[in-house]
Amino acid sequence: MGSRKRIKAEEVKEAKKNTYMARLVDNPTSPRKTRLLADLVRGMDVEKALNVLKFSRKESAPKIHKLLLSAISNWQQKNEGARIEDSNLYVKEIFVDGGRMLKRLRTAPQGRGYRIRKRSNHITLIIDSKNL
Repeated sequence: MGSRKRIKAEEVKEAKKNTYMARLVDNPTSPRKTRLLADLVRGMDVEKALNVLKFSRKESAPKIHKLLLSAISNWQQKNEGARIEDSNLYVKEIFVDGGRMLKRLRTAPQGRGYRIRKRSNHITLIIDSKNL
C-alpha cells in the first residue's frame, strides 16, 4: 500500500514540473463577481485572454490580467530558450475560491444593526502548452 502512494506522489511531482501557475491571495472583490471573468478566460489562448482582460470593464479584470502576466513570467523562467509565440500557451485552469471575510455592522432602524460581509477571494491560474 505504501509503494502505491509513493508512485502516485512521484506522478504528481512530474505533473507539477510542467505546470506554470500564479496565485493571487486576498483579492478584495467578491468571488461571485470574479468568477464571471474567470469563466470567460478559461481555456483561451494566452494572447486572446490578455486582450479580453485588457478591454474588459469588470473590476477584477486588471488583477487577473496582471496574474496572467505573472504566470507567463513563471513559464519564461523555466523555459529560457523558448519563444512564447511558438509554445501555444493557453489558460489550462483558473479557479476562484472564497477568501477572508471582513464583518462590519451598519446601523439599521429601531436600534438594530445589519451585518455587512466584505468578501475577498483567492485566484489560482495555471497555464500550459498545447505542444505536448
